Amino acid sequence: MRKIIAFIILPIFLIIASCESFIEGYDESPNSPTEATAQLLMSVAEVSTFMYYTGQLARTPAILMQQCAGTDFQMIDVRDYVILEDGNTNEWEGIYSNCLINEQLIIEDYGEDNPYYAGIAKILQAMALGLLTDLWGDIPYREALQGLKGQGEELHPVFDPQQQVIGDIQTLLSDAITELSKPATDNLQVPGGDDYIHGGDPDAWITTAWILKARYANRLSKKDATGSATNALNFLSNLDLTSSANVVDALAIFGDEANEQNQWFDFQNDRGNYIQMGEFFIDLMNSTSDPRLPFFALPDTGGGYTGTANNARDTWTSDWGPYVGNEAGKDMPLVTYFEAKFIEAEANYRLTNYDDAATAYNAAVKASLEFVTGAVDSAFAADYASETAASITLETIMTQKYVAMFTQPEVWSDWRRTGFPVLTPNPDANIANIPRRLPTCQTERQYNRNAVVESNILVPVWWDE
Repeated sequence: MRKIIAFIILPIFLIIASCESFIEGYDESPNSPTEATAQLLMSVAEVSTFMYYTGQLARTPAILMQQCAGTDFQMIDVRDYVILEDGNTNEWEGIYSNCLINEQLIIEDYGEDNPYYAGIAKILQAMALGLLTDLWGDIPYREALQGLKGQGEELHPVFDPQQQVIGDIQTLLSDAITELSKPATDNLQVPGGDDYIHGGDPDAWITTAWILKARYANRLSKKDATGSATNALNFLSNLDLTSSANVVDALAIFGDEANEQNQWFDFQNDRGNYIQMGEFFIDLMNSTSDPRLPFFALPDTGGGYTGTANNARDTWTSDWGPYVGNEAGKDMPLVTYFEAKFIEAEANYRLTNYDDAATAYNAAVKASLEFVTGAVDSAFAADYASETAASITLETIMTQKYVAMFTQPEVWSDWRRTGFPVLTPNPDANIANIPRRLPTCQTERQYNRNAVVESNILVPVWWDE
């Protein structure tokens, strides 16, 4: 009986073994890889950076800073300072899941043998952290990004103090410069078309890193006016800022396809009349005959340029113009030469180097004109880009930077640091003053027992205290 059973079972085992050998590898889909490549992670991280730096987290500051006006639906809430804990949950969670995690995977899985990938990932991670901490203050970082490792404490990361996060940003950028300064031969593979920002150019990325270091040194102007200015200038001294030709700007790159479109264009295309241009911003540019105005705004229904008041719902006013995104494929600024020159001007001013401040300021305004319009308007430059040591003021520097940085979240950070330009809060708003932060997201309060919860949007973040 045992021999009979053996003769029956043996062919079955042989058939199973033969089948397994025959189908080996065919049960693994090439379209569902178990491990993402450095190239794929890089592309996803950069596209996500574009989305968060030019999406809702850019539109909200533009309304709060009265460059734009909320005129319908949720944009009226922003205008009226009704900013609740569930209003930006998608952005908060998305920066972690789409930016920080993918950047960390590049660093951990590919960085040792590919320093250029590691360097770029660290710069992108610094940008993601910068956006988070500028808007929310204390944030999870050192214990974050560990959720895949378990189901315990990894899901409850502590919130790091903003002062520590700013330090970590500087460390990431310094490390990135070191990685990107290595010879190309140290890399098993180098970035190329998967790097939409600089095409894998390590020198361009090093320039971006130095400007970002200056940005976050300058961010501490309220905490240490002299030290922050000195550090910012030291970082910028590593670059040749004598001409915009020496700096490759970092831009958010967009295309014409539905999943590639400029975020401002996409929003206006789907939700027309939710946002108009702001009265304060348009009046400021009208008062100086600013040549950037027809690029920033479209004519109103009467053919002129008019903004909506910060407590109104007028939609006959100007929409945003071609610079902002009347075309799906319009690229947007992230880190630029003209920002570096404005930082240089402000830092020199705080150190009482007024002649250097004026020189840098004049170059910054001219660079912005060229960036936006393609040329320097000589009449405007004569009136508003010809400051001297005797005439330059911090208000002048910050007001023109406010104009130049239109569409960028930096405008809100600059206003919180300096108080310029001087804005009048919405008189009909839910609270009396312009918000200084976003509230802790609802999901953190509900699911992270270590969350530091701040619901009062008038409480300044650490560097704004």
